[in-house]
Amino acid sequence: MSFENFQTKDSVVIVYTGDNKGKTSAALGLMIRALGNRWSVAFIQFIKFWGVGEHVFIRDIQPIYKDQLHFYKGGRGFYKAGDLSEQHISDAQHRRAALETYDEALAVVSSGKYNLVICDEINNAVSDGLLSVTQLEQLIDKRAPKTSLCFTGRNFPMSLLDKVDIATDMHKIKHHFDNQFLANKGIDF
Repeated sequence: MSFENFQTKDSVVIVYTGDNKGKTSAALGLMIRALGNRWSVAFIQFIKFWGVGEHVFIRDIQPIYKDQLHFYKGGRGFYKAGDLSEQHISDAQHRRAALETYDEALAVVSSGKYNLVICDEINNAVSDGLLSVTQLEQLIDKRAPKTSLCFTGRNFPMSLLDKVDIATDMHKIKHHFDNQFLANKGIDF
């Protein structure tokens, strides 16, 4: 195969979705690659409000990258996840946190300041009804021309598949959660 007729794009839209682990990990790998190429990156976190390993890592590397790395932690935890959810957080509080995080993402993605914007777990917020498919589409449509965008989380709406350039489904073959084992620190969060 000859690549002489291939072109490059100024930016792409990437989706990591599916029912298995690895979506956030893939997005973090993308962030590392972008920072290694001296890109400016924004990592916008939906859902994961509690302390997870990626929050500590990003906090620790922010002084190195300064304005080149923007981190925003929004959301109020898992929504309606039974024993895993924060029972004292109301539906209205979850919606408000999702909307505030969305507003941050929209401002960042349209600013033109970042080469890459990662909206981690945003697909879950849409799937749970905290945000709409239309809002997800607006992030794609309103992004600055040279800003690549990455969405992670379960249940990406397939109605938007034509608007993305790269989509990966993390399909579960086996996960120890099915045998009633909880997530492992350092592996799953």
